[in-house]
Amino acid sequence: MKRHIPNFITSLNLAAGFISIIFAFRGETALASWLIMAAMAFDFLDGFTARLLGAYSETGKELDSLADVVSFGVAPAIIIFILLEEAAGLSGTSLRMSSGGTSPLLLLITLIMPVCAALRLAKFNVDPGQKTSFRGLPTPANALAVTSLVLAEHYGSSSLIDSMAGSAAALIIFTVLISLLMVTRLPLLSLKTNNLRFRGNEKRYALVAIVIMALAIFGISGATLIIPAYIAVSLVPPLAA
Repeated sequence: MKRHIPNFITSLNLAAGFISIIFAFRGETALASWLIMAAMAFDFLDGFTARLLGAYSETGKELDSLADVVSFGVAPAIIIFILLEEAAGLSGTSLRMSSGGTSPLLLLITLIMPVCAALRLAKFNVDPGQKTSFRGLPTPANALAVTSLVLAEHYGSSSLIDSMAGSAAALIIFTVLISLLMVTRLPLLSLKTNNLRFRGNEKRYALVAIVIMALAIFGISGATLIIPAYIAVSLVPPLAA
């Protein structure tokens, strides 16, 4: 029985991603972003539960990747698509895509994200070298980059973020950049750790401190700094022993 618990939690990840897509097409991008955040929580919990129960399986591994494609590839890409249409002055903020029509360019740009997410997950599954560190931006980090922008724009009061969320050019650059980061060989920090000691976890604690300071200083707008901080901390050379 216990071997099915992680898979059930992974299914909740997939369910949250699917429902997020529905709300995104209704124009409720903030709610859709919260659902992606819920999917991230389930993504963490399924791995944690599998380790706790010793309930690993090949089925669970494949299910996890399939769920991640939906929740952290397709769902954030659809949110970006909605934002791009609004920024470009098009009316296609629902499945109808009526009146103004939909630009093929916007479709192609947003298509990059789920494709890169799928490639990222496929490479991760066959690369044993990514157990303790990552090569390329993890798919949940891609989703967090999108959702933090949406939530900061929705709840915050930063004119810079408002300008970015309302600029088609800025959104295109943002989308292409984070999508391509997923398929690079950029060495990035894994947040998984076997202990809470400071030694060996210096970068993880530094990242936590930066995130707390960013949120304390900038409020919800500081969430947009999480992924840039994650990349910057990952690229800092390790301290000499």
